[in-house]
Amino acid sequence: MKATWKKYTLNFKQASGTSRGILRTKDSYFIFLEKDGKQGIGECGILKGLSADDRPDYEPKLNWLMENIHLAEAELYAEVIEYPSIQAGLEMALLDLKSENHILFPSDFTQGKAMQPINGLIWMGDVDFMKEQVAQKLKDGFAVLKMKIGAINFEDELAILKSIRSEFGADELELRVDANGAFFPSEAMDVLNRLADLKIHSIEQPIKKGQWQELAALCEVPPIAIALDEELIGVFTQAKKRELLRTIRPQHIILKPSFVGGFRGSEEWIALAKEMYMGWWATSALESNIGLSAIAQWNFTQENKVPSGLGTGSLYTNNFESPLYVKGGGIGYNPEQSWDISALAK
Repeated sequence: MKATWKKYTLNFKQASGTSRGILRTKDSYFIFLEKDGKQGIGECGILKGLSADDRPDYEPKLNWLMENIHLAEAELYAEVIEYPSIQAGLEMALLDLKSENHILFPSDFTQGKAMQPINGLIWMGDVDFMKEQVAQKLKDGFAVLKMKIGAINFEDELAILKSIRSEFGADELELRVDANGAFFPSEAMDVLNRLADLKIHSIEQPIKKGQWQELAALCEVPPIAIALDEELIGVFTQAKKRELLRTIRPQHIILKPSFVGGFRGSEEWIALAKEMYMGWWATSALESNIGLSAIAQWNFTQENKVPSGLGTGSLYTNNFESPLYVKGGGIGYNPEQSWDISALAK
């Protein structure tokens, strides 16, 4: 087997705001495997400043993997256990090598017979910009909106949520918020109570990761459900995953396969969540359509009906043409649509 990798920079159509700053570009690394005249491709979806494997030896580790691709899969995965996005890219590439036309997980989804519900993502920005996004997502038919909060004045963010709720009740429109750890533990409960007044479905990562006891206190009897996101980053062993969930006891966990060791790592978290009666859903780590398609295919096979965060394929000016499409608040797969990944050959 021959293995190579390539870095590709994705360009956002418009600057996208989070509580950690403004995103204008996003680098992805692609692993290419060749064997018996077939090629497999996998995306290592890393996010600077957030991924556990955002470290200086990332490219050297990819080089090691390319040179040692002849080793047993178990040895390869063990070597890159602290590089979850590389784990994810390797797993995708190996699955793709055995697939036809990048269909890693055949199902009614990849046959074009079923769609998956997704949330409409509202990026941070000034009030007018956020309102414009809300109006467009509602026009597009989304039944679930997820709004990033914590970057501008919370009163302004609350006003936007109030204006949405004044037009659409909780039985018509589900509202989620993602704080990306923006609030202090001392203010978090007040934030939760004010969001509960608006019947918000859930809040992702209300306080910064690493504060297990403070999060546990919030999760004990929360006014709205709490979902862990960043908290799962950098937790590599099953024992540590179990300890984290048993300590904090969140209502939900959110899985970005590129952040938690691919589909294998995600399924470890899912098994533990089910064991402890916690909910879960998947979301992207802003991958290109290559990674997004693989995650969407896998997610469908998990038979989880909770709307996912997999509608991010239209963010970039230089994404790859793919069978994925978004319509009426769902993501679908058109098997008649061809792939075009020729940009990776340049």
